[in-house]
Amino acid sequence: MKSENRFATIDGREREDSTVKRIRSVNPFTMEVNGEFDLESPVRACEEIERSRAAFKAWRALPPAERGKLIARLAEVLLAGKRRYAETITREVGKPIRQSITEIERSANICRYFAEVAVEITRDEVVQAGFQKSYVCFEPLGVILAIMPWNFPVIQLFRFAIPTLTAGNVVVLKPASITPLCGKAIEGIFADAGFPKGVFRTLLIDSATALDLVANDKVDGVSLTGSHGAGTQVGAAAGGRIKKAVLELGGSDPFLVLDDVAVDAVASIAVQSRFVNCGQSCVASKRFIVMKKVAQEFSERFIYHMRALKVGNPMDESTDIGPLATAEAADELSRQIADARQKGATVVDGPSTPPQGRFFRPVAVLNVTRDMAVAREETFGPIAPIFAVKDEEEMVELANSTEFGLGATIWSKDVEKAQQLARRMESGFVGINKLVKSDPRLPFGGTKKSGVGRELSHYGVREFTNVKTVIVENPQ
Repeated sequence: MKSENRFATIDGREREDSTVKRIRSVNPFTMEVNGEFDLESPVRACEEIERSRAAFKAWRALPPAERGKLIARLAEVLLAGKRRYAETITREVGKPIRQSITEIERSANICRYFAEVAVEITRDEVVQAGFQKSYVCFEPLGVILAIMPWNFPVIQLFRFAIPTLTAGNVVVLKPASITPLCGKAIEGIFADAGFPKGVFRTLLIDSATALDLVANDKVDGVSLTGSHGAGTQVGAAAGGRIKKAVLELGGSDPFLVLDDVAVDAVASIAVQSRFVNCGQSCVASKRFIVMKKVAQEFSERFIYHMRALKVGNPMDESTDIGPLATAEAADELSRQIADARQKGATVVDGPSTPPQGRFFRPVAVLNVTRDMAVAREETFGPIAPIFAVKDEEEMVELANSTEFGLGATIWSKDVEKAQQLARRMESGFVGINKLVKSDPRLPFGGTKKSGVGRELSHYGVREFTNVKTVIVENPQ
Protein backbone atom coordinates (compact mmCIF):
# COMPACT_ATOMS: atom_id res chain seq x y z
CA MET A 1 0.00 0.00 0.00
CA LYS A 2 2.98 2.35 0.44
CA SER A 3 5.44 3.51 -2.22
CA GLU A 4 7.26 6.80 -2.90
CA ASN A 5 5.25 9.14 -0.68
CA ARG A 6 4.50 12.50 -2.23
CA PHE A 7 2.89 14.28 0.68
CA ALA A 8 1.93 13.93 4.33
CA THR A 9 -1.64 12.85 4.94
CA ILE A 10 -3.98 15.59 6.07
CA ASP A 11 -5.73 13.33 8.55
CA GLY A 12 -3.00 11.73 10.63
CA ARG A 13 0.65 11.23 11.44
CA GLU A 14 1.58 8.71 8.79
CA ARG A 15 2.33 9.34 5.14
CA GLU A 16 0.27 8.22 2.21
CA ASP A 17 0.89 7.41 -1.44
CA SER A 18 -1.43 9.55 -3.54
CA THR A 19 -1.96 6.65 -5.96
CA VAL A 20 -3.48 4.32 -3.32
CA LYS A 21 -6.95 3.12 -4.30
CA ARG A 22 -7.68 0.97 -1.25
CA ILE A 23 -7.19 1.48 2.46
CA ARG A 24 -6.78 -1.11 5.18
CA SER A 25 -7.91 -1.06 8.79
CA VAL A 26 -5.51 -3.02 11.03
CA ASN A 27 -5.91 -3.88 14.70
CA PRO A 28 -2.70 -2.49 16.31
CA PHE A 29 -2.83 -5.07 19.11
CA THR A 30 -3.52 -8.32 17.24
CA MET A 31 -2.24 -7.01 13.87
CA GLU A 32 -5.26 -8.64 12.25
CA VAL A 33 -6.89 -6.88 9.32
CA ASN A 34 -10.25 -5.41 10.33
CA GLY A 35 -11.21 -4.77 6.73
CA GLU A 36 -10.18 -3.31 3.39
CA PHE A 37 -12.06 -0.59 1.56
CA ASP A 38 -12.04 0.93 -1.90
CA LEU A 39 -11.45 4.67 -1.92
CA GLU A 40 -14.11 6.67 -3.68
CA SER A 41 -12.97 8.42 -6.84
CA PRO A 42 -12.90 12.22 -7.16
CA VAL A 43 -15.85 12.03 -9.55
CA ARG A 44 -17.87 9.94 -7.11
CA ALA A 45 -16.95 12.27 -4.26
CA CYS A 46 -18.21 15.29 -6.21
CA GLU A 47 -21.46 13.49 -6.96
CA GLU A 48 -22.00 12.82 -3.26
CA ILE A 49 -21.18 16.43 -2.42
CA GLU A 50 -23.89 17.57 -4.81
CA ARG A 51 -26.39 15.28 -3.08
CA SER A 52 -25.40 16.86 0.21
CA ARG A 53 -25.89 20.30 -1.31
CA ALA A 54 -29.41 19.34 -2.35
CA ALA A 55 -30.11 18.11 1.20
CA PHE A 56 -28.83 21.42 2.61
CA LYS A 57 -31.79 23.35 1.19
CA ALA A 58 -34.29 21.38 3.23
CA TRP A 59 -32.09 21.09 6.33
CA ARG A 60 -31.47 24.83 6.67
CA ALA A 61 -35.22 25.43 6.31
CA LEU A 62 -36.03 22.99 9.12
CA PRO A 63 -36.86 24.88 12.33
CA PRO A 64 -34.03 24.70 14.90
CA ALA A 65 -36.35 22.90 17.32
CA GLU A 66 -36.80 20.08 14.80
CA ARG A 67 -33.08 19.89 14.16
CA GLY A 68 -32.66 19.67 17.92
CA LYS A 69 -34.99 16.67 18.15
CA LEU A 70 -32.91 14.73 15.66
CA ILE A 71 -29.71 15.68 17.47
CA ALA A 72 -31.24 14.42 20.74
CA ARG A 73 -31.99 11.15 19.00
CA LEU A 74 -28.29 10.87 18.12
CA ALA A 75 -27.48 10.74 21.84
CA GLU A 76 -29.92 7.87 22.31
CA VAL A 77 -28.42 5.89 19.43
CA LEU A 78 -24.88 6.47 20.70
CA LEU A 79 -25.68 5.29 24.21
CA ALA A 80 -27.74 2.31 23.07
CA GLY A 81 -24.78 0.99 21.08
CA LYS A 82 -21.90 2.45 23.10
CA ARG A 83 -20.10 -0.84 23.74
CA ARG A 84 -20.24 -1.78 20.06
CA TYR A 85 -19.01 1.62 18.91
CA ALA A 86 -16.30 1.67 21.58
CA GLU A 87 -15.03 -1.72 20.45
CA THR A 88 -14.76 -0.38 16.90
CA ILE A 89 -12.57 2.47 18.14
CA THR A 90 -10.37 0.09 20.12
CA ARG A 91 -10.00 -2.35 17.22
CA GLU A 92 -8.88 0.41 14.88
CA VAL A 93 -6.61 2.58 17.07
CA GLY A 94 -5.73 0.46 20.11
CA LYS A 95 -7.29 2.81 22.65
CA PRO A 96 -8.12 1.08 25.97
CA ILE A 97 -11.78 0.11 25.96
CA ARG A 98 -12.60 2.19 29.05
CA GLN A 99 -11.36 5.29 27.26
CA SER A 100 -13.27 4.36 24.10
CA ILE A 101 -16.50 4.01 26.09
CA THR A 102 -15.88 7.43 27.63
CA GLU A 103 -15.44 8.84 24.12
CA ILE A 104 -18.91 7.60 23.14
CA GLU A 105 -20.51 8.89 26.34
CA ARG A 106 -18.97 12.34 25.91
CA SER A 107 -20.15 12.44 22.29
CA ALA A 108 -23.68 11.75 23.52
CA ASN A 109 -23.35 14.59 26.06
CA ILE A 110 -22.47 16.98 23.25
CA CYS A 111 -25.61 15.94 21.39
CA ARG A 112 -27.81 16.36 24.44
CA TYR A 113 -26.52 19.84 25.15
CA PHE A 114 -27.00 21.20 21.64
CA ALA A 115 -30.41 19.54 21.38
CA GLU A 116 -31.48 21.51 24.47
CA VAL A 117 -30.14 24.87 23.28
CA ALA A 118 -30.75 24.57 19.51
CA VAL A 119 -33.44 27.25 19.44
CA GLU A 120 -31.73 29.68 21.80
CA ILE A 121 -28.25 29.35 20.31
CA THR A 122 -29.41 30.06 16.73
CA ARG A 123 -31.73 32.96 17.61
CA ASP A 124 -31.17 36.38 16.00
CA GLU A 125 -29.26 38.82 18.18
CA VAL A 126 -31.10 42.13 18.60
CA VAL A 127 -28.82 45.16 18.86
CA GLN A 128 -29.96 48.65 19.87
CA ALA A 129 -28.10 50.90 17.44
CA GLY A 130 -30.42 53.88 16.94
CA PHE A 131 -32.46 52.40 14.08
CA GLN A 132 -36.10 51.39 14.23
CA LYS A 133 -34.77 47.85 14.37
CA SER A 134 -31.37 46.26 14.00
CA TYR A 135 -30.30 42.68 14.51
CA VAL A 136 -27.70 40.09 13.61
CA CYS A 137 -28.69 36.74 12.12
CA PHE A 138 -26.54 33.67 11.63
CA GLU A 139 -27.09 31.95 8.30
CA PRO A 140 -25.51 28.55 7.50
CA LEU A 141 -22.93 28.43 4.74
CA GLY A 142 -23.77 25.06 3.16
CA VAL A 143 -21.69 21.89 2.80
CA ILE A 144 -18.86 21.70 5.35
CA LEU A 145 -16.07 19.15 4.96
CA ALA A 146 -14.75 17.51 8.13
CA ILE A 147 -11.22 16.08 7.91
CA MET A 148 -10.94 14.19 11.16
CA PRO A 149 -8.11 12.40 13.03
CA TRP A 150 -7.67 8.81 14.14
CA ASN A 151 -6.83 9.38 17.80
CA PHE A 152 -10.35 10.50 18.79
CA PRO A 153 -12.30 9.34 15.74
CA VAL A 154 -15.80 9.77 17.22
CA ILE A 155 -15.82 12.62 19.72
CA GLN A 156 -13.71 14.89 17.54
CA LEU A 157 -16.25 14.51 14.75
CA PHE A 158 -19.14 15.23 17.11
CA ARG A 159 -17.36 18.25 18.61
CA PHE A 160 -17.29 19.79 15.16
CA ALA A 161 -20.38 18.34 13.52
CA ILE A 162 -23.08 18.92 16.12
CA PRO A 163 -22.63 22.73 16.42
CA THR A 164 -22.26 22.90 12.64
CA LEU A 165 -25.45 20.93 12.02
CA THR A 166 -27.27 22.93 14.70
CA ALA A 167 -26.51 26.07 12.68
CA GLY A 168 -28.19 24.51 9.64
CA ASN A 169 -25.20 23.30 7.64
CA VAL A 170 -24.72 19.79 6.31
CA VAL A 171 -21.55 17.76 6.92
CA VAL A 172 -19.33 15.49 4.84
CA LEU A 173 -16.78 13.47 6.81
CA LYS A 174 -13.40 12.31 5.58
CA PRO A 175 -12.25 9.92 8.32
CA ALA A 176 -8.58 9.19 8.85
CA SER A 177 -7.17 6.57 6.52
CA ILE A 178 -6.67 4.10 9.39
CA THR A 179 -10.19 4.48 10.83
CA PRO A 180 -12.63 3.71 7.99
CA LEU A 181 -14.73 1.47 10.24
CA CYS A 182 -15.28 4.34 12.66
CA GLY A 183 -16.20 6.64 9.79
CA LYS A 184 -18.75 4.17 8.48
CA ALA A 185 -20.12 3.56 11.97
CA ILE A 186 -20.69 7.29 12.47
CA GLU A 187 -22.63 7.50 9.20
CA GLY A 188 -24.77 4.61 10.45
CA ILE A 189 -25.43 6.42 13.74
CA PHE A 190 -26.84 9.43 11.88
CA ALA A 191 -28.97 7.17 9.68
CA ASP A 192 -30.32 5.29 12.70
CA ALA A 193 -31.20 8.59 14.36
CA GLY A 194 -33.42 9.46 11.40
CA PHE A 195 -31.39 12.25 9.81
CA PRO A 196 -32.50 13.05 6.24
CA LYS A 197 -30.30 11.45 3.63
CA GLY A 198 -27.40 13.68 2.63
CA VAL A 199 -27.32 15.79 5.80
CA PHE A 200 -24.42 13.70 7.07
CA ARG A 201 -22.22 11.63 4.77
CA THR A 202 -18.96 9.73 5.18
CA LEU A 203 -16.62 9.68 2.19
CA LEU A 204 -13.62 7.34 2.05
CA ILE A 205 -11.33 9.53 -0.03
CA ASP A 206 -7.61 10.20 -0.13
CA SER A 207 -5.87 13.39 0.92
CA ALA A 208 -5.48 14.74 -2.61
CA THR A 209 -9.22 14.41 -3.27
CA ALA A 210 -10.05 16.14 0.01
CA LEU A 211 -7.77 19.05 -0.84
CA ASP A 212 -9.29 19.31 -4.30
CA LEU A 213 -12.78 19.55 -2.79
CA VAL A 214 -11.59 22.55 -0.78
CA ALA A 215 -9.51 24.18 -3.50
CA ASN A 216 -12.10 23.78 -6.26
CA ASP A 217 -15.10 25.20 -4.38
CA LYS A 218 -16.93 21.90 -4.06
CA VAL A 219 -17.49 22.57 -0.34
CA ASP A 220 -18.32 25.81 1.48
CA GLY A 221 -16.01 25.40 4.46
CA VAL A 222 -13.64 22.93 6.07
CA SER A 223 -12.74 21.83 9.58
CA LEU A 224 -9.55 19.86 10.13
CA THR A 225 -8.07 18.28 13.22
CA GLY A 226 -4.53 17.09 12.60
CA SER A 227 -0.89 18.08 12.50
CA HIS A 228 0.64 21.47 11.77
CA GLY A 229 1.64 20.26 8.30
CA ALA A 230 -1.90 19.17 7.59
CA GLY A 231 -3.24 22.51 8.75
CA THR A 232 -0.82 24.34 6.47
CA GLN A 233 -2.06 22.42 3.43
CA VAL A 234 -5.75 22.75 4.21
CA GLY A 235 -5.46 26.36 5.34
CA ALA A 236 -3.68 27.28 2.11
CA ALA A 237 -6.30 25.54 -0.01
CA ALA A 238 -9.14 27.27 1.85
CA GLY A 239 -7.41 30.64 1.87
CA GLY A 240 -6.85 30.43 -1.86
CA ARG A 241 -10.63 30.34 -2.33
CA ILE A 242 -11.43 32.84 0.47
CA LYS A 243 -13.18 30.05 2.34
CA LYS A 244 -13.74 29.55 6.07
CA ALA A 245 -11.49 26.97 7.75
CA VAL A 246 -11.32 25.88 11.37
CA LEU A 247 -8.03 24.18 12.25
CA GLU A 248 -7.42 22.25 15.47
CA LEU A 249 -3.78 21.26 15.25
CA GLY A 250 -1.00 19.96 17.48
CA GLY A 251 -0.12 20.90 21.01
CA SER A 252 2.73 20.77 23.49
CA ASP A 253 0.69 21.58 26.56
CA PRO A 254 2.58 22.65 29.69
CA PHE A 255 1.65 21.20 33.09
CA LEU A 256 2.77 23.80 35.64
CA VAL A 257 3.38 22.63 39.21
CA LEU A 258 3.90 25.28 41.89
CA ASP A 259 5.62 24.41 45.15
CA ASP A 260 2.53 24.54 47.37
CA VAL A 261 0.75 21.49 45.95
CA ALA A 262 0.06 18.02 47.35
CA VAL A 263 2.80 16.51 45.21
CA ASP A 264 1.73 12.86 45.13
CA ALA A 265 -1.85 13.67 44.14
CA VAL A 266 -0.74 16.05 41.38
CA ALA A 267 1.85 13.57 40.08
CA SER A 268 -0.85 10.90 39.83
CA ILE A 269 -3.04 13.25 37.79
CA ALA A 270 -0.05 14.16 35.62
CA VAL A 271 0.46 10.50 34.73
CA GLN A 272 -3.21 10.17 33.78
CA SER A 273 -2.97 13.18 31.51
CA ARG A 274 0.28 12.23 29.80
CA PHE A 275 -0.55 8.62 28.99
CA VAL A 276 -4.20 8.80 27.93
CA ASN A 277 -4.58 6.97 24.62
CA CYS A 278 -0.90 5.97 24.86
CA GLY A 279 0.03 9.65 24.84
CA GLN A 280 -1.58 10.18 21.44
CA SER A 281 -3.71 13.19 22.30
CA CYS A 282 -3.34 16.79 21.20
CA VAL A 283 -4.55 18.09 24.58
CA ALA A 284 -2.55 15.69 26.76
CA SER A 285 -0.03 17.41 29.02
CA LYS A 286 3.33 17.02 27.28
CA ARG A 287 5.79 19.18 29.25
CA PHE A 288 5.88 19.01 33.04
CA ILE A 289 7.32 22.26 34.41
CA VAL A 290 7.91 22.00 38.15
CA MET A 291 9.32 24.36 40.78
CA LYS A 292 12.74 23.17 41.95
CA LYS A 293 11.60 22.91 45.56
CA VAL A 294 9.31 19.98 44.70
CA ALA A 295 10.83 18.80 41.40
CA GLN A 296 12.67 15.76 42.77
CA GLU A 297 9.65 14.59 44.78
CA PHE A 298 7.36 15.16 41.81
CA SER A 299 9.65 13.17 39.50
CA GLU A 300 9.85 10.27 41.97
CA ARG A 301 6.08 10.12 42.44
CA PHE A 302 5.47 10.52 38.71
CA ILE A 303 7.74 7.54 38.00
CA TYR A 304 6.04 5.53 40.76
CA HIS A 305 2.56 6.11 39.30
CA MET A 306 3.80 5.61 35.73
CA ARG A 307 5.23 2.21 36.62
CA ALA A 308 1.90 1.20 38.18
CA LEU A 309 0.09 1.54 34.86
CA LYS A 310 -1.04 -1.62 33.15
CA VAL A 311 0.05 -1.95 29.53
CA GLY A 312 -1.63 -4.65 27.47
CA ASN A 313 -4.73 -5.83 25.66
CA PRO A 314 -6.83 -2.71 25.02
CA MET A 315 -10.03 -4.76 25.18
CA ASP A 316 -9.25 -5.61 28.81
CA GLU A 317 -11.18 -3.30 31.15
CA SER A 318 -8.16 -3.05 33.47
CA THR A 319 -5.72 -1.86 30.79
CA ASP A 320 -4.42 1.70 31.08
CA ILE A 321 -2.17 1.89 27.99
CA GLY A 322 -2.70 0.15 24.67
CA PRO A 323 -0.53 0.03 21.54
CA LEU A 324 0.40 2.88 19.25
CA ALA A 325 -2.04 3.35 16.39
CA THR A 326 0.60 3.35 13.63
CA ALA A 327 3.97 1.71 13.06
CA GLU A 328 5.51 5.01 11.93
CA ALA A 329 4.91 6.64 15.32
CA ALA A 330 7.44 4.40 17.09
CA ASP A 331 10.25 5.60 14.82
CA GLU A 332 9.54 9.24 15.62
CA LEU A 333 9.34 8.58 19.37
CA SER A 334 12.57 6.57 19.30
CA ARG A 335 14.31 9.47 17.54
CA GLN A 336 13.16 11.92 20.20
CA ILE A 337 14.35 9.67 23.05
CA ALA A 338 17.71 9.02 21.38
CA ASP A 339 18.20 12.77 20.96
CA ALA A 340 17.46 13.36 24.66
CA ARG A 341 19.92 10.67 25.75
CA GLN A 342 22.63 12.02 23.47
CA LYS A 343 22.22 15.50 24.99
CA GLY A 344 22.49 14.32 28.57
CA ALA A 345 18.96 13.48 29.70
CA THR A 346 18.12 10.63 32.06
CA VAL A 347 15.46 8.37 30.55
CA VAL A 348 13.50 6.30 33.08
CA ASP A 349 11.52 3.34 31.78
CA GLY A 350 7.93 2.74 32.74
CA PRO A 351 6.05 -0.57 32.77
CA SER A 352 7.16 -3.27 30.36
CA THR A 353 5.15 -3.93 27.20
CA PRO A 354 3.79 -7.13 25.65
CA PRO A 355 5.77 -8.77 22.84
CA GLN A 356 2.88 -8.53 20.37
CA GLY A 357 1.33 -5.44 18.86
CA ARG A 358 2.57 -1.90 18.26
CA PHE A 359 3.55 -1.17 21.84
CA PHE A 360 5.98 1.51 22.94
CA ARG A 361 7.33 1.51 26.46
CA PRO A 362 6.32 4.62 28.44
CA VAL A 363 9.22 6.75 29.72
CA ALA A 364 9.90 9.79 31.87
CA VAL A 365 12.72 12.08 30.73
CA LEU A 366 14.64 13.94 33.43
CA ASN A 367 17.33 16.64 33.28
CA VAL A 368 15.71 18.03 30.13
CA THR A 369 17.34 20.97 28.35
CA ARG A 370 15.68 23.26 25.84
CA ASP A 371 17.74 22.08 22.89
CA MET A 372 16.30 18.56 23.12
CA ALA A 373 13.64 17.41 20.70
CA VAL A 374 11.33 16.45 23.59
CA ALA A 375 11.39 20.11 24.66
CA ARG A 376 11.02 21.69 21.20
CA GLU A 377 8.65 19.28 19.44
CA GLU A 378 5.28 17.73 20.14
CA THR A 379 5.81 14.27 21.68
CA PHE A 380 2.86 12.33 20.29
CA GLY A 381 3.25 9.21 22.37
CA PRO A 382 4.13 7.97 25.88
CA ILE A 383 7.10 10.27 26.59
CA ALA A 384 7.02 12.59 29.63
CA PRO A 385 9.74 15.28 29.84
CA ILE A 386 10.06 16.88 33.30
CA PHE A 387 11.66 20.34 33.74
CA ALA A 388 12.76 21.98 37.00
CA VAL A 389 12.53 25.79 37.17
CA LYS A 390 13.68 28.30 39.78
CA ASP A 391 10.67 30.66 39.88
CA GLU A 392 7.35 31.63 38.32
CA GLU A 393 8.96 33.90 35.73
CA GLU A 394 11.03 31.04 34.34
CA MET A 395 7.98 28.79 34.53
CA VAL A 396 5.86 31.13 32.39
CA GLU A 397 8.66 31.84 29.93
CA LEU A 398 9.34 28.11 29.44
CA ALA A 399 5.63 27.29 29.13
CA ASN A 400 5.28 29.86 26.34
CA SER A 401 8.54 28.98 24.58
CA THR A 402 6.87 26.82 21.95
CA GLU A 403 5.17 27.37 18.62
CA PHE A 404 2.08 25.65 19.99
CA GLY A 405 -0.70 27.15 22.10
CA LEU A 406 -3.52 24.65 22.58
CA GLY A 407 -3.92 24.12 26.32
CA ALA A 408 -2.16 24.51 29.65
CA THR A 409 -2.76 23.45 33.24
CA ILE A 410 -1.66 25.14 36.46
CA TRP A 411 -1.55 23.34 39.80
CA SER A 412 -1.48 25.41 42.99
CA LYS A 413 -3.37 25.91 46.25
CA ASP A 414 -3.20 29.66 45.59
CA VAL A 415 -6.03 30.01 43.09
CA GLU A 416 -5.63 33.79 42.79
CA LYS A 417 -1.98 33.43 41.84
CA ALA A 418 -2.86 30.64 39.42
CA GLN A 419 -5.40 32.87 37.69
CA GLN A 420 -2.78 35.57 37.27
CA LEU A 421 -0.47 33.02 35.66
CA ALA A 422 -3.35 31.80 33.46
CA ARG A 423 -3.65 35.28 31.97
CA ARG A 424 -0.03 34.98 30.84
CA MET A 425 -0.39 31.60 29.18
CA GLU A 426 -0.28 31.72 25.37
CA SER A 427 -2.95 29.08 24.87
CA GLY A 428 -6.60 28.71 23.98
CA PHE A 429 -7.53 26.86 27.16
CA VAL A 430 -6.19 26.92 30.71
CA GLY A 431 -7.20 24.50 33.45
CA ILE A 432 -6.46 25.51 37.03
CA ASN A 433 -6.24 22.39 39.20
CA LYS A 434 -8.11 20.66 36.40
CA LEU A 435 -7.00 18.91 33.23
CA VAL A 436 -7.74 20.40 29.82
CA LYS A 437 -11.03 18.87 28.72
CA SER A 438 -13.60 20.06 26.23
CA ASP A 439 -17.09 20.93 27.44
CA PRO A 440 -19.98 21.63 25.03
CA ARG A 441 -20.81 24.83 26.94
CA LEU A 442 -17.32 26.29 26.47
CA PRO A 443 -15.37 27.19 23.31
CA PHE A 444 -12.39 24.98 22.49
CA GLY A 445 -9.42 25.72 20.24
CA GLY A 446 -5.86 26.96 20.15
CA THR A 447 -3.64 29.87 19.26
CA LYS A 448 -0.26 30.21 17.54
CA LYS A 449 0.40 27.06 15.48
CA SER A 450 -2.17 25.05 17.38
CA GLY A 451 -4.86 26.34 15.07
CA VAL A 452 -7.54 28.91 14.36
CA GLY A 453 -11.23 29.00 15.14
CA ARG A 454 -13.28 27.41 17.88
CA GLU A 455 -15.40 24.32 18.40
CA LEU A 456 -18.39 23.92 20.75
CA SER A 457 -20.55 26.51 22.57
CA HIS A 458 -22.20 29.31 20.61
CA TYR A 459 -18.79 30.19 19.17
CA GLY A 460 -18.66 26.80 17.46
CA VAL A 461 -22.19 27.18 16.12
CA ARG A 462 -21.29 30.50 14.49
CA GLU A 463 -17.98 29.42 12.92
CA PHE A 464 -19.65 28.24 9.72
CA THR A 465 -22.29 30.91 9.40
CA ASN A 466 -22.67 34.20 7.60
CA VAL A 467 -22.96 36.71 10.44
CA LYS A 468 -25.42 39.05 8.76
CA THR A 469 -26.40 42.50 9.99
CA VAL A 470 -29.91 43.77 9.20
CA ILE A 471 -31.13 47.31 9.91
CA VAL A 472 -34.69 48.53 9.46
CA GLU A 473 -36.22 52.01 9.19
CA ASN A 474 -39.70 53.15 8.32
CA PRO A 475 -40.14 54.44 4.75
CA GLN A 476 -39.82 58.19 4.24
